[in-house]
Amino acid sequence: MKAEKYIAACRQLRQQPVWRLLASDNGPFVIGLLQAHLFDSEHRLPASVFHERISRDLEELRARAEDLPQTAQAYVAEWLRQGYLERRFLPGAAEEEYELSAAAATAIGFVAGLAEPRMAATESRLAVVIQQLTKLAEETDTDPESRAASLLAERQRLDLDIQKIRSGHLETLTDAQAIERIREIIALADSLAGDFRRVRDDFERLNRGLRERLMDDETGRGEVLERLFAGVDVIAESEAGRTFSAFWRLLTDPEQSATLDDSLDRIMSRRFAGQLPVKERRFLLGLTRTLLAQGGLVHEVLQQFATSLKSFVQSREYMEQRRINHLLKEAQRAALALKDEIRATETLGYTLPLTSSRLTSVSQWSLYDPSLEAPPEPMRDADIPGIGLESVADLVAQSEIDFRTLRANIRAVLEERSLASVAEVLDRHPAAQGLGSVVGYLALGSRHGVLGGGNEIVEWTGGDDQQRRAKIPAIYFLRERVHELV
Repeated sequence: MKAEKYIAACRQLRQQPVWRLLASDNGPFVIGLLQAHLFDSEHRLPASVFHERISRDLEELRARAEDLPQTAQAYVAEWLRQGYLERRFLPGAAEEEYELSAAAATAIGFVAGLAEPRMAATESRLAVVIQQLTKLAEETDTDPESRAASLLAERQRLDLDIQKIRSGHLETLTDAQAIERIREIIALADSLAGDFRRVRDDFERLNRGLRERLMDDETGRGEVLERLFAGVDVIAESEAGRTFSAFWRLLTDPEQSATLDDSLDRIMSRRFAGQLPVKERRFLLGLTRTLLAQGGLVHEVLQQFATSLKSFVQSREYMEQRRINHLLKEAQRAALALKDEIRATETLGYTLPLTSSRLTSVSQWSLYDPSLEAPPEPMRDADIPGIGLESVADLVAQSEIDFRTLRANIRAVLEERSLASVAEVLDRHPAAQGLGSVVGYLALGSRHGVLGGGNEIVEWTGGDDQQRRAKIPAIYFLRERVHELV
């Protein structure tokens, strides 16, 4: 019966963390807390911070008569056992950190889609399907004549479009069509975060599987060992490794990265972009940084697994693990051979010494008193921090800056002189958005200007009508690069 097959598959899936989370009685409570702290904004939190935030939310929920008897630590431990969270101790970190598992992220995304459903049949989604099918049909065509005919037809279409544009007939998308298409792009890009989690889980399973094969292979070196000793990165050469490596090369390619940044700048300067909610605009502004950060974590995990696996083999640690595995199997075979001769309740007359450790009470520990080591120093005023280009990029991603006006101001100044610094532009055009305008000029200068090698002082009036000054890197805009600011 066909239905029986589906029923069996559903029963198996119901044991998975995604279904368990959605079907649990406290699912709304768990999903709401995890979405608020590990999904919407931050994706990874130190244990102390995560416990403190969950504890604060529990207190507020209990004040509203919610029945939540356990502590924050107990709930987090339960979510970890259920597979909703992952706990990692990163190199150099002071404490362990928590992040969502791929299953929990899938469940939260599913619920978010139910809360904010989108139109199922849209012109942009249909256009994507048609475009990808057409491209696939062309790129898999082995007939030279057919391929040449397709390219000629494409060239004729492009020539016709060029003629229309030169004759003054320029067709553009309406604001509604543009917003529909950009939201499809946002949904696709947002799904990449879940893809990154699944890829990382695939690498972890692959790493465990390779180590198990090393332990279970008793016929000598085996295929995995032979490839490792030959210098082959078996994780990077796997199907998952090759797929991610191709994605990473495309993401870090300078030409592709520049094209992506330029396209995002142009889109954000369009009129329809102002109609998007603040959350969607911020997502687009930080898209490149988010992709690089998420992809960088997976790339780091891939390199770490590859290095640790090689070290595991080259240090001969695998031989000791294989010996222990062999002894355990021998003990199991001996136990199975004796199970019918010796009863489970029979006294053997043998004492097995076990390892132990000395336990002491916490009250016997002495707290460290730093005042006994050296007298405390008086508190000193900290140095004024400088504004680096990396911090500028973070401020740009979190702010709504009128880049169109800033570009126009720079072009106006460059019409009168061959080069101009940020301070000179601000002298002619005061910062309308206060610090936001200064940050915007620095962001444009890091991309379209040149560093002067020194520093300069800029002044502006804040929203509270207070005059402020700051020391920034000396960045100059050049007249010969004014076309980049269009």
